[in-house]
Amino acid sequence: MKLKRFKEIALDGVVRQNPTFKLVLGTCPTLGLTTAALSSLGMGIAVTFVLIFSNIIISLLRNIIPDKVRIPCFIVIIATFVTIVRMFLEAFVPDLYASLGVFLPLIVVNCIILGRAESFASHNPVGESALDGLFMGIGFTLALTLMGIVREFLGNASFMGIELWDKNVFSISFFSTSAGAFLTYGLFIAIFTAIYNAVERKAQAKVAKA
Repeated sequence: MKLKRFKEIALDGVVRQNPTFKLVLGTCPTLGLTTAALSSLGMGIAVTFVLIFSNIIISLLRNIIPDKVRIPCFIVIIATFVTIVRMFLEAFVPDLYASLGVFLPLIVVNCIILGRAESFASHNPVGESALDGLFMGIGFTLALTLMGIVREFLGNASFMGIELWDKNVFSISFFSTSAGAFLTYGLFIAIFTAIYNAVERKAQAKVAKA
């Protein structure tokens, strides 16, 4: 694989097509789990695992799966890896398993995973599909974890489950609520979009001068 193609896939997953801040996909776990940074990170890692391996299998079978049943086949493949993740977390990380709750099985219908299976893995070779899953997962994980850090810090006066000070002394409980999740999400999208557009304008200006 050429370095240029590698950079393109990496930038698409983390920045240009960031599933959370750019495409606004996977909003249920984004809003529901980001009250704590650890649960946000755990969900991100779980989704990344499913993305990588479902992309690999779908890419391997892309010329075998009939078009008429491709979506049901994709869901079966995704559900298999979600089941593996659930069994692993329940057996070895029960606290994280409990904190993720219903959002863990809902990974099966996560728009990010099904979307990448349909738009990328089913049309590209295995290596590129694996990288697409990895970097899309990294983009999703970074977005969730950043939101989780901010909401946990402001709402519970803690970081990664470690109490920084007594939250009764100072905390903004609003950020632990559903309304706080929407506000935090909107602010992050606005900041991300502003930075992304500024960088794009500078890049276009350099090209124009050249």
